[in-house]
Amino acid sequence: MSQRSGYDPGIPCWVDLSSTDVEASARFYGEVFGWQADMIDDPEAGGYGMFLHQGKHVAGLGPVMGAESPSFWNMFVATDDAAALAERVRKAGGTVTMDPMAVFDEGVMTVFQAPDSSYAAAWQAGNHRGAELVNEPVSFCWNELVTRDPQAAEGFYAAVFGWTPNLQEMEGIKYTEWHRGERAIAGMVEMFSDYPAATPSFWMTYFAVADLEATMAAAEGAGATVLVRAMEAPPGRFSMLTDPQGAAFSIIELHEIA
Repeated sequence: MSQRSGYDPGIPCWVDLSSTDVEASARFYGEVFGWQADMIDDPEAGGYGMFLHQGKHVAGLGPVMGAESPSFWNMFVATDDAAALAERVRKAGGTVTMDPMAVFDEGVMTVFQAPDSSYAAAWQAGNHRGAELVNEPVSFCWNELVTRDPQAAEGFYAAVFGWTPNLQEMEGIKYTEWHRGERAIAGMVEMFSDYPAATPSFWMTYFAVADLEATMAAAEGAGATVLVRAMEAPPGRFSMLTDPQGAAFSIIELHEIA
């Protein structure tokens, strides 16, 4: 099992879902991934909870902030100093939308918007050190920036996280792998023209699955919409979906477990 007890700075460490209907989202991902939702019984937690798989924390779940906000998956990157990271965000031309804030004794988080309009978050670990299970069914295995401005995103994320871009071409599509040292830790692709014009740049979360077709069928049966059906990529076959609350996510049947 790909178990984790912590993450080095600059490595994606957690994902959570901001949902317009938390109870419905808990049911959906329970049906599709077999996750159990463990909601925090404290009013100060704001309705936040954890998704568990085999007793391990694999993702978070909470309500959207504001009635007009859509459902979406968030990416968190590990940092050893959230305040210093927020300052790097500002110097690199980004906007800090949530100043570093202690979350009980679990850790410190900050949220920001990059110059390409994408949102991301950083997490300075306390008692909560991030996802305890990754890279195997049914846990997150990859995060990919779908951006309208690759040049702006490249300079920004390199400055904030120390990532190095590695541009590749796959079947005529330019794809950037973000590296931290020798390790590929995230990806980036320019947004295709068939996206709706109002779609901003965003981070897509990929979840590993054991059987792509079976998971896709389960997701559709539970109310998901399939946007991209069973495409091949070097790591494995993948599909892109939106859940019944409208949050986009991808599933992938990996050739190898990292």
